[in-house]
Amino acid sequence: MTPEAKVKAKVKVILKNIRAYAFSPVTGGYGSSGVPDIVACVDGCFIGIECKAGKGKPTLLQLDNLKRIEASGGFSVVVNESNVNQLEELIKSWVNTVKTKT
Repeated sequence: MTPEAKVKAKVKVILKNIRAYAFSPVTGGYGSSGVPDIVACVDGCFIGIECKAGKGKPTLLQLDNLKRIEASGGFSVVVNESNVNQLEELIKSWVNTVKTKT
């Protein structure tokens, strides 16, 4: 398993543990390039997660998609081995913030 695949696997476990709806969009062929690796919904809140290995950085197209998610009121995050363990707390904190506003 590649380092990025390990990050994705860990993210999927975290999302399952918090009972999120999540899927990995197909980007080749008829899909859209730059879409986050994992798209999720937690407690009615939209989340886009881009997974990277090591010091990998999102492409400009990926960054554009992440910014568009946030501009639409969603939450986006780039995770790698160094911050994946904080993902659950980041998501919960963001969802609580959104729920407090409504």
